[in-house]
Amino acid sequence: MSWTRRLLVALSVVLAALAAALVTASGAQAHEERPVTFPDGSGSVPVLRTGEPDLLVCKTDRADFERRTANFPDALKVRNQELFARCSRTGYRHIQQAVDAVDRPGMTIAVLPGLYEEEPSLAPPAGSCAALKAPRSALGYQILSYEQQKQCPHNQNLVAILGKKDLQIEGTGASRLDVVVDAKYAKLNAVRADKSDGIYFRNFTAQRTTFNSLYVLAGDGFVIDDVLTRWNDEYGFLTFASDHGLYKNCESYGNGDSGIYPGSASDINDGRGYDVPRHSIEITGCRSHHNMVGYSGTAGDSVYVHDNEFDHNMGGASMDSAFPGHPGLPQNHARFERNLIHDNNQNYYRYVDDGTCAAPPVERGYEQGVVCPQISMPPGTGIITAGGNWNLYEDNWVYGHQHAAFFLSAVPAFIRGESAWGKQTDTSHHNRYAGNHLGVDPSGRSRPNRTDVWWDGQGSGNCWQADAGASTPGALPACGTRRGDVSGNTGRLVGEPVKLAQLLVCADYSVQARRLPAGCDWYGARGIQRVETQLALASALVLALVGGILWWRRLRGSRLAGAATLLGLVGLALEVAGSTLRLTAGPVPAVALLLIGLWWAGVGLALRPHHPAFARTTLALGALTLLDAFDKAVLMIPWIPLGPAWPRTLLAVVWVLWAVVAAGRAATTAAPPAHEEVTGRTGTGLPAGGTA
Repeated sequence: MSWTRRLLVALSVVLAALAAALVTASGAQAHEERPVTFPDGSGSVPVLRTGEPDLLVCKTDRADFERRTANFPDALKVRNQELFARCSRTGYRHIQQAVDAVDRPGMTIAVLPGLYEEEPSLAPPAGSCAALKAPRSALGYQILSYEQQKQCPHNQNLVAILGKKDLQIEGTGASRLDVVVDAKYAKLNAVRADKSDGIYFRNFTAQRTTFNSLYVLAGDGFVIDDVLTRWNDEYGFLTFASDHGLYKNCESYGNGDSGIYPGSASDINDGRGYDVPRHSIEITGCRSHHNMVGYSGTAGDSVYVHDNEFDHNMGGASMDSAFPGHPGLPQNHARFERNLIHDNNQNYYRYVDDGTCAAPPVERGYEQGVVCPQISMPPGTGIITAGGNWNLYEDNWVYGHQHAAFFLSAVPAFIRGESAWGKQTDTSHHNRYAGNHLGVDPSGRSRPNRTDVWWDGQGSGNCWQADAGASTPGALPACGTRRGDVSGNTGRLVGEPVKLAQLLVCADYSVQARRLPAGCDWYGARGIQRVETQLALASALVLALVGGILWWRRLRGSRLAGAATLLGLVGLALEVAGSTLRLTAGPVPAVALLLIGLWWAGVGLALRPHHPAFARTTLALGALTLLDAFDKAVLMIPWIPLGPAWPRTLLAVVWVLWAVVAAGRAATTAAPPAHEEVTGRTGTGLPAGGTA
């Protein structure tokens, strides 16, 4: 790697750390698990078995059973009555008892309508299980090995399915609410399937944990079919380091992280382009709502997400490369099609601010709609991609968002624990957003997003559909008709400076410490409270003051300089206005840059006769500012490692210092009359031959 590129990459590492702020504030706390590897891929997606169950689970309260089944369809009611009679004689009273009785692959456990609190599993660890030696996560729970899970299955799990093959567990009720597995906030997981290939879950509810309701780890082949999860500190469904998986007809709500989390899905398409032979996990027919985020996936690789609904969360869906310890990073090859992603505008940070989330989980009110967000993210966003590659977002309905439909930023590799120089800019490439229905619902009613696209500007091969509305930047690389075709492709190593500053400020969030970042609009900052507006205002005040003094002391005899300075003041005012939340994706920021660029160009021309070096610097600054306006509003300049905003910002610092020195030197002659133009060697108000 050349030294020039090394320098740029080093700069990107430092600055892209700001981009990683989207998740690093509580990153190590998101999902910590023992080291695992992907399955070998020899499995397959299991198929539902419809024969007689091998094992039955039911409660003994016949009156409660009859109440729960009273409104069932006749045939289903009779079937459940038959199973209840059989279960009363030979069945089990707890799901864990039936799981422990499984003695061969291919068995089916039928769970009859009832509330399953699994009382024998609820007790806290005792004896040797209370003294296990294992590292602790940032959240305080122990990260147990598989052997320790086998030794003490209920230290963390209400129902532990460890090493069982081709097991099917299904509720026999009319709906998934007829069988409820309730951890009562006493366990990390309600149901855990670990190294249990071919597991099939169907027709029940799991709820109220201090981590997640239904957890599948290191499995080759699983199905989650018509299952509901709710009211968990972290996740509803969590599948990790698994392959040949299928979620279908599921629902999840009330979770502090995401309803659906296919993290570290088997990375079977690493190194491929858009065309892949298969996906490792498919998610279809599900609804995830009223969570922090509907869907998320650190290293959510090769996941096919189609025909789902993600609504009324803080964010619709997210995928990222920002958490260490997740195999398969950087994230790649998610495919989103025909999903309804809408109205994800909830803001649950208020429950952190008012202390609700500091209470024990059982007292927080999850059942009444409280959600305690676990990480920092922008409310009001449809799909967030924080460091992902080769993702396809096509034919989705994305509407009604108060922040943005699509959010894309890069994350440097050191965030995930990789220090090699060549990897630091390996995210945010080849993400395709095409053919989506933006700002309109399926009935054709207008439901605009405040912004259709928010992008930090980093990466190459990213493209967006031509009919995307308001966006920042205002000019986006356009997708061609064929996947892989990009018009105006870019290849930048570092994102935009103001956006990275915003991500840095917004990172300072902690649910445990009740810390909400000041200056971040994600947490309610508006107007002058926002860091973007503060930066714009501070910059405008400095430039206006220095520029005004320079004009008064050196250039007030020049009509050109006077007119240019006036344009500059208007531009600076517009830049402050354009930094506000409602105007960032409009034409105002580019118009502001245009006027500021003309200011510097005019001042540079006025300075040229007697201050050639300072004049050239000023003209260069004007040219960079005009180029920045063109880059943001007309066409992103392709294949440059840094956007014009970076050299413009750095040169502006030099210019301010130089201008202060120039203005501070007293003129030895009086300023020329106001009517003189900059045509002679004394028209600048400086003595002939004078220098700054």
